[in-house]
Amino acid sequence: MEIGVLTGGGDAPGLNAVIRAIVKTATFKYGFEVIGIIDSFDGLLTPTRTRTLTPWNTRGILFLGGTILGTSSKGDPFDYRTEGEKAGHDLSSIVVDNIRDIGIDVLVVIGGDGSLKIAHRFQQLGINIVGVPKTIDNDLMATDVTFGFQTAVDTATEALDKLHTTAESHHRVIVLELMGRYAGWIALEAGIAGSADAILIPEIPFDIEKVCEKILERKRLCCSSSIVVVAEGARPVGGEMSVLERASDGYALRLGGIGNKVGDEIAKRTGIDVRVTVLGHVQRGGSPCAFDRLLATRYGVAAVELIARGRFGEMVSFRPPHITSVPLEEAIKGLKLVDPDGEIVMAAEAMGVTFGR
Repeated sequence: MEIGVLTGGGDAPGLNAVIRAIVKTATFKYGFEVIGIIDSFDGLLTPTRTRTLTPWNTRGILFLGGTILGTSSKGDPFDYRTEGEKAGHDLSSIVVDNIRDIGIDVLVVIGGDGSLKIAHRFQQLGINIVGVPKTIDNDLMATDVTFGFQTAVDTATEALDKLHTTAESHHRVIVLELMGRYAGWIALEAGIAGSADAILIPEIPFDIEKVCEKILERKRLCCSSSIVVVAEGARPVGGEMSVLERASDGYALRLGGIGNKVGDEIAKRTGIDVRVTVLGHVQRGGSPCAFDRLLATRYGVAAVELIARGRFGEMVSFRPPHITSVPLEEAIKGLKLVDPDGEIVMAAEAMGVTFGR
């Protein structure tokens, strides 16, 4: 049995832990061979780019951020575009032929919603696929938690701890813009853990007046500063998400800029000094936390177990306390979003946090 492994989409802390677990389990338990695909599906185009993975050349990567295989968030073989091309080309048949020529029996795709949708299309073309859920956004429907999410939350929480002290020193409002695309999980959990006073997420369109009312109320109560956490996909009531770059040439829509818009409105409406911080790709980088190392390792082991049982077309899934699996088509049905009336949101509001509603 020869297993191909690739990492697709944006990087996330814990990718290397999955690769390591796949290699060690495949080698020591089953005697399978593992081939790493370089730069996601791009590595399966002509010329192919691969490397043999062994327990010895994957030593010391458990705690490393990023991915030793490289990744890409634009290389869809079903709609492949080179720089500047407006129309895409279907190169999927080349990928299928190369997978077979290399001798790969099953392809493990470690990725988020986009990468797993591509993987599912290859499954329909006759390629054996096993999926591993990866995204810091935690927005995959068929798993409770994706690896990388907890590290992103920890990073954002640490940033909030630091911002509190500078905000209090200068009696300012500080707005922190966080990643998450269309889901507010990072902003919600980091906002609560980091003691934010307002949390604005895509699932709850906000009224800026209510946010400002909260900030002014705090000022009347002698609170010298306030912290506002804004998810990059947050939007005002009746408004649109803030976009930095429209989708084009194979690139996905880039959200961002809402933090500055919210900061400008708060300053204008309250007269308080406001500063805005965009945490950006710091949330993706660095060493994975212990939780993500463990979850990623369990996912990697479970992926090989699916292969050994011939259960292709499935994605490993975490349903606490167990690692299980679901059909790929179920995993890519839609996005898992924050419930506006869910327990976590209710708990935050009970403590006085405003969501601008």
